[in-house]
Amino acid sequence: MTGDSRSPSLLQQRIYGAVGLALLVALYLLSGLVGHDPWRGDDARHFGPIFEILNGNGLLFPSIAGEPSTSFPPLYYWTGAVFAALFGSLLPLHDGARLASALYTALAIFWVARAASRLYGKHTGTPAALLMLGTLGLVLHAHETQPLVALMAMQAMTLAGLSLIPTRPALGSVQAGSGAALAFLAAGPEGTVLTLPLFLAIVICSPECRNPRATGGLILGLSLALGVTAIWPLVLHYQAPELLTLWWRTEWVPLGSTMVPAGEFPRLVELFGWFAWPLWPIALWSLWRMRRQLLRISWMLPITAFLLSLGWIIVAGNVRQATLLPLIPPLALLAAAGVPMLRRGAASAFDWFAVMTFIVFAVLVWIAWTAQVFSWPPGLARHVEKVAPGFELTGTFKQGFLAVGIVVGWIALIWRLPRRTSRGPASWAMGMTMLWCLAVVLLMPWFNHDRSYRPVADSLAIALAGERQDCVAAIGLSPSQRASFHYFAGLRPVSVSGNETSCPFLLVYDERSPATIRPAAEWQQIWQYSRGGGKQLEIFRLYRRD
Repeated sequence: MTGDSRSPSLLQQRIYGAVGLALLVALYLLSGLVGHDPWRGDDARHFGPIFEILNGNGLLFPSIAGEPSTSFPPLYYWTGAVFAALFGSLLPLHDGARLASALYTALAIFWVARAASRLYGKHTGTPAALLMLGTLGLVLHAHETQPLVALMAMQAMTLAGLSLIPTRPALGSVQAGSGAALAFLAAGPEGTVLTLPLFLAIVICSPECRNPRATGGLILGLSLALGVTAIWPLVLHYQAPELLTLWWRTEWVPLGSTMVPAGEFPRLVELFGWFAWPLWPIALWSLWRMRRQLLRISWMLPITAFLLSLGWIIVAGNVRQATLLPLIPPLALLAAAGVPMLRRGAASAFDWFAVMTFIVFAVLVWIAWTAQVFSWPPGLARHVEKVAPGFELTGTFKQGFLAVGIVVGWIALIWRLPRRTSRGPASWAMGMTMLWCLAVVLLMPWFNHDRSYRPVADSLAIALAGERQDCVAAIGLSPSQRASFHYFAGLRPVSVSGNETSCPFLLVYDERSPATIRPAAEWQQIWQYSRGGGKQLEIFRLYRRD
């Protein structure tokens, strides 16, 4: 694409240059990050280990409400606890802990931009950051308590380090080795599988790395990664060998036994199609244009990283949105390389499609807001009431005024956006930021009402007031519910073992009314709480032993 005939002013250079990009990333990451309770699902679940650390428990091995959690090693939880402690006087603990996601997402964007600049030239660094910022699947997970964003950041750091091997092998190897070691501390076996094989792949397949300096650097980086990786398991072995055995049995032994079944592949393809948009179409174009140079490190490295990530998803058999996060860094690299190679018509179409897409999504957000405020359209208003009964919206004038300002500001920035190769990625990143800010302003109260367990925990605490709360057995509680009850009500539910418990109280979670889980006759129901509606209905019942 050719540039404008007029040279941009100094203000335009700042707004649409490095300063503007930094402000856009900050606005994207900080909007909606604080100001709401831990939401059901991963947000509450992964805050549980952080809250335990803040209470002096689970520092070496994560735990939720007193029970070990083997999902992830402690890197992300340590970071979240540090942020929660540092900002405890300014923010609630859960908001402070969530700042860890902003840090790791910012690091991932930075390292992807650095890797793109080293592999394809400095002109691709900005498109790499913008494309990653505009990825549809990243936005929600970048604003929740999510350890996989730490894995994504360390994976990007490893890629950035390995991209330096042909020119500065010593520095690149130290950087890549540190990234691989931290990736293990962030995600365990997944971090190892996604990073360590990259060292071997580039020395075997890439002609640029078949020389003594590059090979020596790779050996140095691999040795550093393996040495640092062994520290946490060794400390765990000496301090709590039973936890190391539990972690090994639950994380390493089942590998390969829970692969994605053939019938789930269409769902995986569908999920990938929207989650990695708009990265994958541009990445495919990039690979097609450079199909005769795929063994060069600039292409072989992100391709191998993508295949490792996809292979892990299939082998682990966990098809859900968050598990696709490691696909984003390698795809962002490939897509960034393809942006300068887009034909003028394709680049203009990408820019136009970005603007039209986010106009449509913005209209849908406004309609969802009008359904809450004006009960229009009626069908959507009834659905909102059904899903979140009892919700009342306040401060509507302030919300509407701020939302209008967000849309007007976006239109003004898009209108003056310089016509250059990164215009399409910039349109997409700015549109995604506008849409997320709009959703935060207009829909955040409704989301918080629908996804927080605080009302349930407060009601449960009242029901147990004056009773012995150190022994309340539980059936059917998810990790996010256990973490929420611990945080909001100070309750540590005890899991029922062998269908028996000595606790005087029994908390049962159900999704049906009438109850499908019926305790023995010795248990008398003393409390019930229903939240949500339709397919989102959740029912909690508390029983006392008669």
